[in-house]
Amino acid sequence: MHRKDFIKNSLGFLGASLIVPKVLMSCNNSKADQKSDCEVWDSETEGPFPTKQPSSYSRSNIKGDRTGVNAVIKITVTDVDDNCMPLKDAIVDIWHCDKDGNYSQYGGMVMQPTDYKSYNFLRGRQLTNEKGEVQFSSIFPGWYISRATHIHVHIYDKTGKSLKVTQIAFPEGNDSAVVLVNAAKSYGYTKGMEGYTYNADDNVFSDDVDGNQIAKVSGSLEKGFMIDVNIVISTKNIEEFKEPMGVPGGPGMPPPDGKMGPPPGGKPMVPPTTVQQQK
Repeated sequence: MHRKDFIKNSLGFLGASLIVPKVLMSCNNSKADQKSDCEVWDSETEGPFPTKQPSSYSRSNIKGDRTGVNAVIKITVTDVDDNCMPLKDAIVDIWHCDKDGNYSQYGGMVMQPTDYKSYNFLRGRQLTNEKGEVQFSSIFPGWYISRATHIHVHIYDKTGKSLKVTQIAFPEGNDSAVVLVNAAKSYGYTKGMEGYTYNADDNVFSDDVDGNQIAKVSGSLEKGFMIDVNIVISTKNIEEFKEPMGVPGGPGMPPPDGKMGPPPGGKPMVPPTTVQQQK
């Protein structure tokens, strides 16, 4: 059994995901995981900034009006219960902060004073193709106090049933994209690495000792970066998840008029018809 604690000591609240097993399975199919084995990703917390009404954001370009270093986020979903074969027609939602560490749809609280409640940038969903892939055009995420650079992911089946809530981590080191991007003041990244929380100290990723949740990152500042991950899930042994505990409007939590997002499930996804303004 494996326990993943999500502790926000610096912000004064505590949240935890359930105890979940790690499922290991031999994976000889070349279309499956990039590693020699096929390890189910750990589930993580969805909050405190999940997408409100995610079914409204079917799109591949999620930049909105945000500027920064270009990035393409490629996610492949494979099913450990089907010999790690690609999972077609899964719904993949992603969201992440901008270069300054702010999220759209939230603001006016301790964790994010800047008010972006009327904005919808850096959020989107897509259906996986026959290779189990989705791809989003975005920018390289920034960071904020107490968290390493990360991307949130919520995967549903085609009927809207929740299959996996998790997060993507990034490689670190002197020549890593994280360091290069945060030193790129000409692209608007002004924080640098002072005060940065590394994966080993991050309350989500610190127990990922085998680097299972770390993306493959390639590219450059000028040409942009490719963020590539294979998320292995179980369609039979579905893990539940819990939101961080706290009171509405409290440290790190949505304001009193905000919501933590819809529960797992919802309407089946349909191809996008119109692209809502993302600002």
